[in-house]
Amino acid sequence: MTGLVVVAALAAPWLAPEDPTEPVLQERLEGPSPEHPLGRDELGRDILSRLIYGSRVSMIVGVSVVFLGSLAGTAVGLVSGYRGGWTDEISMRLTDVVFAFPGILLAIALVAVLGPALPHLILALVAIGWVGYARLVRGQVLKLKEEDWVTAARAAGVSSLRILWKYLLPGVLPVLVVQATLGMAGAILAEAGLSFLGLGVQPPRPSWGAMIDAGRGHLLDAPHVALFPGLAIVWTVMGLNLLGDGLLDATSPGSGETGETMKPSLKDGG
Repeated sequence: MTGLVVVAALAAPWLAPEDPTEPVLQERLEGPSPEHPLGRDELGRDILSRLIYGSRVSMIVGVSVVFLGSLAGTAVGLVSGYRGGWTDEISMRLTDVVFAFPGILLAIALVAVLGPALPHLILALVAIGWVGYARLVRGQVLKLKEEDWVTAARAAGVSSLRILWKYLLPGVLPVLVVQATLGMAGAILAEAGLSFLGLGVQPPRPSWGAMIDAGRGHLLDAPHVALFPGLAIVWTVMGLNLLGDGLLDATSPGSGETGETMKPSLKDGG
């Protein structure tokens, strides 16, 4: 599932049969046909082409939000869990403050203040998404730093930065990858919701959420306009969730991935 969306996003110029922004008003709201398998929208634009180009927006948002959010959250979680004390207290109180707000409402408020645009949408989702990675990484670090191999590294005089980078970070990567996969599904869903409200990608650039919004006024006379973008969102989110579940099973302790396999060597200072 996910692979098809990625291929569509990367090869959009070659896969899309038409220009996704070019209106053909005389053919508006035409249903699926051999020439246009998914029909045309309210302006006569080819829905298949818009879905293919819309996958680019979804992938850009998903990858950007996951990358930036996990980067910030992992840094905070590593330092917070390893240092403890007032560093941990301040970091966790900050995450609690962000968690206290409903995520989508906070994102709506941020985009409304900054203005509806793709970079602003990504920034808003990163602002609410990093806390999940921070709490997850902190929890893993609290367990890993008590392991004998970490204690031995400290006793051997290995610097804190090297311990974080070479000893603790590899230990949290498996759960971080799983969280990132699920986080990408959430980011794509959030982007679709914000675009549906008019706070995301602006016309004429295609976005699945905006396509659903444009089609909701034609649910009775042309249901395909909203149906196919909705199915694309369901397909993508379901695929990412299944991928995340598979990665979770593959990296769980019962699958053979244990702390023993992730212990770095202490030779030559780590």
